[in-house]
Amino acid sequence: MLGIALVCFIGLFAFGGNFLGWTDPAGKVQLGLFMSFLFGIVCGYRTKS
Repeated sequence: MLGIALVCFIGLFAFGGNFLGWTDPAGKVQLGLFMSFLFGIVCGYRTKS
């Protein structure tokens, strides 16, 4: 599951603008993607503990 999530994150982070057609000159969409991935890791880690 981690592998699928990582591939999806990298794909969206690197090529999301091309795939989905968004324009993000300020980088806020990429920042949001990064933060949601980071929070998902933190929440998943805390749930396992």
